[in-house]
This record gives sequence, structure tokens and C-alpha cells, in this order.
Amino acid sequence: MSISAPQPKPAQPGNGSRPDQDDSATAVIDQLVAANERYAEEFTDPGMDARPVRHVAIVACMDARLDLHEALGLELGDCHTIRNAGGVVTDDIIRSLTISQRALGTRSVVLIHHTGCGLLNLTEEFRHELELEVGQRPSWAVESFKDLDQDVRQSMARVRTSPFLPHRDDVRGFVFDVTTGLLREVDPA
Repeated sequence: MSISAPQPKPAQPGNGSRPDQDDSATAVIDQLVAANERYAEEFTDPGMDARPVRHVAIVACMDARLDLHEALGLELGDCHTIRNAGGVVTDDIIRSLTISQRALGTRSVVLIHHTGCGLLNLTEEFRHELELEVGQRPSWAVESFKDLDQDVRQSMARVRTSPFLPHRDDVRGFVFDVTTGLLREVDPA
């Protein structure tokens, strides 16, 4: 049994594919490098340091449908953006938030999960399947969930109870609807 993600259909006119797409991973990376070269031709140093202007860190899912800067009206330099599968608060997220707050001045934390998340369909059995396939059990938890709101609440609680974070009062959680683009705030109670 393979546990790899379903692969997209080959590019065909009208199916939402881009004409510059190529199926090979190397071609995709080459396209990204070429895009960076074009970007660098027009790039000017904005003269910012690493401290976010708005003193906020955003923890969100890595889902490609979430354009956080556009959805939240953010500009370059406004925030720290920390992403992982599901946007769940793990030990590594706490590590990043601790550095963000203690070394770089953030004070507020926004947590964003979203509808249609891939973690809604996984279970911790995923780790067992990986072990059978590759011969080694992952040291990390999948952190899957069935209830978006409850997982946002759990993530808020993890931030609010971390002894490493000096700023735990301004922590708010949301669910982003991928079909409407709207955020819905989750009551922490």
C-alpha cells in the first residue's frame, strides 16, 4: 500500500494548469530559480530588519490555497509566518514562536486552520503505514484531527500554557473557509 499523496492529472487545456508547468520536479525547481532571477533584476533592498512591523506571528497550515498576505492585508515585513501541515501547534512551532517573541519582538499570535484540510482525513495510523513502507517509524506525531474548532482550541491552549512564551494573552484562533475566503473566529472556551 502506498501512502503517497494523489498526483495531479497531466496538464490539459481548461483543467486549471499553467502552460509553463512541467511534470518533472527538476523542471519545477528550474522554473522557480528562473523566476527568482527575474525577481532579483527588479529587487531593491527594502531596508527592513527581521522584526515584524505589526509585532504578530501567524501560525497556519501549509496548504497551497492559503495566501495569507493577501487574505489578511499584510505587506512584506508585517509579520512572521510559521506554517506546517494543519497549522497545529507542535514543539517546533513553540520553538519558532519563542524565537519570534523573545528575539524579534512579536507579542500577538494568530492561529489559522482551514476547511478541507488534509489532516481531517488522516489518522495516527499514517505513522504505522510509513513504518511498514520504509522500515522506520517516524518520531513525530501526525497531529491529525476530526474537529477543526477543537483543534484550533487545542493549539490556542498550547500557546497559552507554554512557559517559553512571554506573551500569551493576545492569542486568537480562526478557521479560513477555502471556498469563500472568510475567516471565522473560534471561541477558545
